[in-house]
Amino acid sequence: MLSVLICEDDCRQREMLEKAVCNYIMIEDLDMKLVMSTDNPLEILEYLHENSQTTGVYILDVDLKHEMNGIVLASKIREIDDLGKIIFVTTHGELSYLTFMYKVEALDYIMKDRPEEIYRRVQECIQLSHQRYLNDKGSKKMFYQVKTGDRVQAIPYDKIMFFESSSIPHKLVMHLENGELEFYGSVKEVASIGDDFYRCHKSFVVNVKNIRSVNKASKEIELVNGEIILVSARAMKGLLVKI
Repeated sequence: MLSVLICEDDCRQREMLEKAVCNYIMIEDLDMKLVMSTDNPLEILEYLHENSQTTGVYILDVDLKHEMNGIVLASKIREIDDLGKIIFVTTHGELSYLTFMYKVEALDYIMKDRPEEIYRRVQECIQLSHQRYLNDKGSKKMFYQVKTGDRVQAIPYDKIMFFESSSIPHKLVMHLENGELEFYGSVKEVASIGDDFYRCHKSFVVNVKNIRSVNKASKEIELVNGEIILVSARAMKGLLVKI
């Protein structure tokens, strides 16, 4: 389900946005829900910290009459929900360039000067967000969600080379095409996330789609990014079947 969160300091504007969202969700019978409407950006962040698996649509004013403006709020939202859709509704068109500086990837930047346009465009954004959500759910592209600190990142399976046990207890290292992420998890857990992942060694779970070659003599696997990992004699037979 897609969650909708509104942050708008003007009470009348906030009520109008709530009405636009709720009416459209009800009429179109969408798999969405308005879960928060507030004038306090800290409440949005608190909700996301407590519900870190949220995939949301965020409707934000830019000037929130708070020490944190809407664009800074959006950048903090993006750290937690990097698949979320962000919509700005504001009187400050001159600040739209900041969305690029903060790299928030806004879906729309709607001006408040025409109330009837706000209602229509917010509903268009809701429809587009829902359609993209369905497309993501129905696509073959899968994502692995990694929590590092307060941030949750969605990593496409096809970008993962392998998982490795970390030297730190209860942690794993995810090896990507060009980089690494360390997070709390277990080898057993990641070995079961999908058919493309195979536990080839007590310390490694490899993405079989990203194997370039297997050397049976040296018991080594070369990944498409050039990294080399080990495969145990016991796991070799099962690996060769998978590739």
